[in-house]
Amino acid sequence: MDYQKILNTINDELSYRDVTGKVASYIPELAKVDPRKFGMHVYCGDRQHFSFGDSEELFSIQSISKVFSLSMAMRLMGEDLWDRVDVEPSGDPFNSLSQLEYESGVPRNPFINAGALVISDILVDQLENPKQELLDFVRKITQDNSINFDPKIATSERSTGYRNVALVNYMKALGNIKCEVEPIVDFYFHLCSLAMSCKQLAQAFMIFANKGRILGTNEEILTPTTVKRINSLMQTCGFYDEAGEFSFEVGLPGKSGVGGGIVAIHPDQYSVAVWSPILNEKGNSELGMKALERLTTLTGLSVF
Repeated sequence: MDYQKILNTINDELSYRDVTGKVASYIPELAKVDPRKFGMHVYCGDRQHFSFGDSEELFSIQSISKVFSLSMAMRLMGEDLWDRVDVEPSGDPFNSLSQLEYESGVPRNPFINAGALVISDILVDQLENPKQELLDFVRKITQDNSINFDPKIATSERSTGYRNVALVNYMKALGNIKCEVEPIVDFYFHLCSLAMSCKQLAQAFMIFANKGRILGTNEEILTPTTVKRINSLMQTCGFYDEAGEFSFEVGLPGKSGVGGGIVAIHPDQYSVAVWSPILNEKGNSELGMKALERLTTLTGLSVF
């Protein structure tokens, strides 16, 4: 498979001029990102790299990071985790409060904000230094010690994060939060502020394409069963209330973030990350979704 030729075709076919969405503005720092940015990186099971555009520029990965925190929580709790958070698609916006009332404070899945905040509560409760241990985990699976938080993004998240504070308080009132609110939201805002490039994301997500093992060292970070669960959740819940559309168009497990990034994996084949900050009305990268649809069409490879 000539992945570089396929990526070159995608780069030639697609442009930010062809999409009609907008850069996220509800987090002030994200509103400053250049909407013309566009990059893509494929990391294959034989350790080859293929890319185009702004694939090595750092950006705020936002909700993509929820896959990392979920992985850490599953290592700590195993199947007991599902007593605290469900595994169903939400069908509602990612920051919805309404479902919590009907479902006794148990979020629909770990990728909507309420679910990721429960995961944050677990990590804050069980880890000595959760922010540092998150960085250590991401650096280890990426094999890149340069990865860090973006302090400007974390501060910007905090300045507008009242709804997330409300979600934690409401779930605490309903008995599904153990820790105090402040350390939970502090961890969550830092989680969402992780700055990574398409290349780094593709390297990090290779463990989900490689049965939980780091490509190259073969060290097992996650069990195959854990990876199966996480990939299933990415397939059904990784794109907020547009997960069905992503499965229909692209046919890969993946996760998006409002920073304009999308990561997807093809088990045993590759991991791929794409970045374009212009979002559609559902909060997913408009150009990124088109690029990944072209990737699976041109390669003829999807999980279906």
